[in-house]
Amino acid sequence: MINVLVHHQIADYNRWKNSFDSAMSFRHNGGERSCRIFRNPDNPSVVTLLFEWETEEEARRFMTSDELRKKMQTAGVISQPDVEYIHEMYTVRRSAAD
Repeated sequence: MINVLVHHQIADYNRWKNSFDSAMSFRHNGGERSCRIFRNPDNPSVVTLLFEWETEEEARRFMTSDELRKKMQTAGVISQPDVEYIHEMYTVRRSAAD
């Protein structure tokens, strides 16, 4: 597994989210295992995505694809995405019992 962080600015969250949701099969077929969406509290037009991808090769191929670039443009992404590929080294999970 590989994690991918993507930061970019969007024109309109609802437009972007609708496009993102409609691309679920596209991402899954590309190897995506999960995704979390975050918004910057000081600038809600800045979105950060944390993906879990099956392999680094699939993630890199997907993130550099022309089809993704077109979908992002249609969704209203207005900045060049900042993409980071990261390997998880350690996880701590807390519960109410802690």
